[in-house]
Amino acid sequence: MAHTYTAETIWERGDQIFSDDRYSRKHTLRFDGGISIAGSSSPLVVPVPYSEPNAVDPEESLVSSISSCHMLWFLSVAAKKGFIVDTYHDSAVGIMKPNERKKYWVSSVTLQPKVIFSGPKIPSAADIEEMHHVAHEECFIANSVKTDIQVHPQ
Repeated sequence: MAHTYTAETIWERGDQIFSDDRYSRKHTLRFDGGISIAGSSSPLVVPVPYSEPNAVDPEESLVSSISSCHMLWFLSVAAKKGFIVDTYHDSAVGIMKPNERKKYWVSSVTLQPKVIFSGPKIPSAADIEEMHHVAHEECFIANSVKTDIQVHPQ
């Protein structure tokens, strides 16, 4: 069964010259659920004022997608095993560097989830490691990218 997801990326030149390559990269990202957020190129790639530091850039969006997908699977696995998760906080880090062809790519993402459990059944370290392993194996985004994804529970 196939699923279809949609997203819109909307950019307008306005009164910018454009041909001088000195135009704003700020744009709008609109998702199929109706939410819109500010998008931009990364200020690490295109300097301010042509990038908007307060907007989401594609690289951090990729890191967030990997982290979010992993979390959703982890929560599902934990619930099925009878564990109660109170909080899940991941401080994910993505690294972008040139590959062997000198093309930049997000080569690695490290997930650093800190999970707090409560209730009568608290998982062991081995249980937590196994749940993260299953979450990684099931994550749709992890299965869609060639980025090396490491999980280091905190």
